[in-house]
Amino acid sequence: MRLPRMITVTLAGAAVLLPVAACSSSEEPAPGKAPQAATAAPSEEPTEAPEGHPFTGKPYDGLKPVLAVKIENTAAGKPQLGLKSADIVYIEQVEAGLTRLMAIFSSKLPAKVGPVRSARISDLHITPQFGKPAFAYSGVQTKMLPFVAKASLFDVGDTRNPGAYFRQPGRFAPYNLFANTKDLLAKAPKASKAKDIGFTFGEAPAEGGVDKKSYTVKWPAARFTFAWSAEKEQWLIWQDGKKDMAAEGGQLGAPTIVIQYTKTERSEFHDKNQSYTPLVHTTGKGKAIVLRDGKAYKANWERESEDTGTTFTTESGEPMNFAPGQVWVALASRKPVIP
Repeated sequence: MRLPRMITVTLAGAAVLLPVAACSSSEEPAPGKAPQAATAAPSEEPTEAPEGHPFTGKPYDGLKPVLAVKIENTAAGKPQLGLKSADIVYIEQVEAGLTRLMAIFSSKLPAKVGPVRSARISDLHITPQFGKPAFAYSGVQTKMLPFVAKASLFDVGDTRNPGAYFRQPGRFAPYNLFANTKDLLAKAPKASKAKDIGFTFGEAPAEGGVDKKSYTVKWPAARFTFAWSAEKEQWLIWQDGKKDMAAEGGQLGAPTIVIQYTKTERSEFHDKNQSYTPLVHTTGKGKAIVLRDGKAYKANWERESEDTGTTFTTESGEPMNFAPGQVWVALASRKPVIP
């Protein structure tokens, strides 16, 4: 966060530095007396407003390294730990029509996070927009190892960095693998710091929004519902008809939900049951629905290449601002509809 601009004021022959904000006075002259002329009044200029964090739009003290973590989100792995501190959470389709999460941390770093699960090919196409982040996961198909080695990331998975991971008591494998985040980043001292990834934050568009109490997104074997809470100023999250609760307490939710409609096709990878791994294409152009402030907005998205960010615009071509705070991006495959 930027410090206040300082100005120099001369008092009794001594130069004194004062913040600009301290130069104003609320004192008024007594009735019947003319105001005294100001002596050597310093000129004031408007201070520049602090810029928001590129991932959340909120004030920040400094840009910190980026950590991406694959998180389980089936019933067996809930409640998850650490998601409340994420800047961005991606929902990705995996085998058998299920979904899994990739959480992006930078402005906040929870002490522990999990359950940590295995990586997918789509992850490797999302992470390059963050530069070269640290990437935590719990294994990968042997066939995919060369792809991970070539990817724009620092591998801090459980094979490369076993000391950062532990088994959480009271849970059963494979849903009990958690990680200490500081230990993860310690193994990636050169991980890229947060930077512009195309998101814009600010006031909602003046036109185009449709009032919505809830919005549901479906995958072949998963369903997410986002319901607006005016009290919390968030879209609270339900998965498969159940509240998505956090291990820290309370229901998960975010001020902005982005449903990004993408091309999804069969990749060359599959699981042990021969169920194919989807490849989610996050470059190119497409349609989106942006949920914020109790409204749904139709939007367009564009990402020119994997090492550039994703921009969202209104139907008229203006920036589609997000509400400051955590952002969830649901990578869906059907056409956008606002009922």
